[in-house]
Amino acid sequence: MLAPPHSGCYGAAVAAVALSRARPLCSSLFRHRPLAFSYRASLCLNLSLGMEHFSTKGSTDKNKGLVEQLKHYEGSPAYVDSPVPIGYNATISAPHMHATCLELLEEHLQPGMHALDVGSGTGYLTACFAIMVGPQGCAVGVEHIPELVASSINSIKRSAASSMLDEGSLSVHAADGRKGWPELAPYDAIHVGAASPDIPRSLLAQLKPGGRMVIPVGNFFQDLKVVDKNDDGSVRVRSEASVRFVPLTSRAAQLHDY
Repeated sequence: MLAPPHSGCYGAAVAAVALSRARPLCSSLFRHRPLAFSYRASLCLNLSLGMEHFSTKGSTDKNKGLVEQLKHYEGSPAYVDSPVPIGYNATISAPHMHATCLELLEEHLQPGMHALDVGSGTGYLTACFAIMVGPQGCAVGVEHIPELVASSINSIKRSAASSMLDEGSLSVHAADGRKGWPELAPYDAIHVGAASPDIPRSLLAQLKPGGRMVIPVGNFFQDLKVVDKNDDGSVRVRSEASVRFVPLTSRAAQLHDY
């Protein structure tokens, strides 16, 4: 069982990219330490449904208030704490998984740091990264389905992270995520949203000494690995939890039976 994320700085970050039809965290993981985590049903990142007052500078009480408000929305699978298909044989992760990865990377998503989101999909987590590292930092999303890249950029333009997209501190690119995005490396934080048979060397090379990567590793049986690169370049790897992700593969393989 994963430990419940706390109401830290990423709680405010995810509140700031609240979506047009918010999706609450109903899991008992968050019963005792609620996280301000809203989600999407329509793939539109915006501050609607009267949530504008839950700003990125809001207090824990405001974050808890947002959670309470979200509990009133029912009737759609998009509100369940589970992955949701977004087309092209891709999914957006369950809210608890986003929260877990944000917590694991929190110390490496401080203002001014650089973050890479591999398999960025809807752009949701990339936008969270951008808000956490701020305009002096850099958040990069890489997605190999061009249609998802286009839709994610349109969504981010309607979010609290839109100004960072305009300023260039947030960007999303159509490319093979297995190769990372070396143009803006090295990265303090790397998140991989699909399961790789092993840890890609290209991503490890782009991880900054002192940085951390969170990546699901395995085929049928998968573990969420936490990869820390020491200052001398050596690497420590530990398993956080058993998980189930779609495979990190080529665009052609992903679309083969789509």
